[in-house]
Amino acid sequence: MVKPIYFSTHARERMLLRGAIENEVIIAIRSGNWQPAKQGKFSARAQFDFSNQSPINQQFYAYKAVKSIFTDAPEKIVVVTVNVYYFN
Repeated sequence: MVKPIYFSTHARERMLLRGAIENEVIIAIRSGNWQPAKQGKFSARAQFDFSNQSPINQQFYAYKAVKSIFTDAPEKIVVVTVNVYYFN
């Protein structure tokens, strides 16, 4: 069974501010390599074609990478925060 993914309020705020969408975060978690993060959490990252302006600085970028920090509880995954990196 695939664990459901829940998003904290903080994670949703960061996604909106940094330009990530829920599906990108889910793809990063489901298909990315999990790496250990601080305080027993995990991180996972996925790269996407972007070809648009960044919501951060309005510069044009060809790609973006979405990195999520999350907890892996026995019955669910909870996304704590999300970072987005834009690059060419």
